[in-house]
Amino acid sequence: MKVLVVGASGGSGRATVRELGRRGHEVTAFSRNASTVAGPVDGGSLRGLNGDATDPDDVDDAVRGQDAVIVTLGISENPVRVRLRGPAHTSLDVRSRGTGVVVEAMRRHGVRRLVVQTSYGVGPTRTHLPMLQRLVFWALLRPQIVDTERQERIVRSSGLDWTAVQPVNLTDDDTTEPPFVSTTGATRSMKVARAQVAWLLAESVENDDHIGSTLALSAGKLRPA
Repeated sequence: MKVLVVGASGGSGRATVRELGRRGHEVTAFSRNASTVAGPVDGGSLRGLNGDATDPDDVDDAVRGQDAVIVTLGISENPVRVRLRGPAHTSLDVRSRGTGVVVEAMRRHGVRRLVVQTSYGVGPTRTHLPMLQRLVFWALLRPQIVDTERQERIVRSSGLDWTAVQPVNLTDDDTTEPPFVSTTGATRSMKVARAQVAWLLAESVENDDHIGSTLALSAGKLRPA
């Protein structure tokens, strides 16, 4: 399968590129610094493509000819700095703007399968967020969460075959344990490894069972039946 990863130079994006390659897919890694992602992958093939996710022309070129698109857009800068001064290298609304541009390009080129990493605690899981986490969202991450809420609405109204993946707090733990995946917002912890996120993003591309669903993702040893 030909799969485009938008936001491929971030932590989740890199992990997703590796997971897709391991599964034998033809991967296009799209980001402003795609050359940092390019390299050998097990089983599949990898093409790095430099571009801006908020630029319609760049995204149009990337989406053309793909079978599916995975969006892992985000801001990798220090969240305190972003809250106080705004991001230095990425637009604050990159999630919603970039996802909107991707959706429009997919419609133009007839690409139906869309998988988007958002965040636990927005959209349908908003009421499931623990109180301490809500305070952190409000005090530190509010502008980014507001944008992620917009992103979720764009995904849901896209008319595409979408799946939204909502991980809890991300870590770089090196684990091969299966994550806990829920369609009801349930979690088994408040952390999850980026490798586990990548596993679910790749699974969602290959499996149509959760089209139109939001999947909460946390560390744990059980997957849903």
